[in-house]
Amino acid sequence: VQLQACGGGLVQAGGSLRLSCEASGFSFDDYAIGWFRQAPGKEREGVACISAGESVARYADSVKGRFTLSRDNAKNTVYLQMNSLKPEDTAVYYCAAVNTIGTMPVRVGDYDYWGQGTQVTVSS
Repeated sequence: VQLQACGGGLVQAGGSLRLSCEASGFSFDDYAIGWFRQAPGKEREGVACISAGESVARYADSVKGRFTLSRDNAKNTVYLQMNSLKPEDTAVYYCAAVNTIGTMPVRVGDYDYWGQGTQVTVSS
């Protein structure tokens, strides 16, 4: 089982980035995928998640209206489009997977598999 997150980088406030999470080694269609982030000195927090099956997404209040999560099951990939980035979005972003259909888990402990993280830095 492998989750490969990429797409992070340095961007100015107001800019955009698109993160990707490519999965392998499991039945991607049956897994909900979540994105989490962890800033220095802070706990890992949920950003967004997308269900298996209906591909319904939910977002943390802090990113609602700015981030969009989508999945391409044919490519075993989830995309997190991040617009109107703010300095407080700076963190290491992780994708994670859990075998559940129709639900959108939001807690770190709900997820079974994790990617390695990708750094997002937003300058003011």
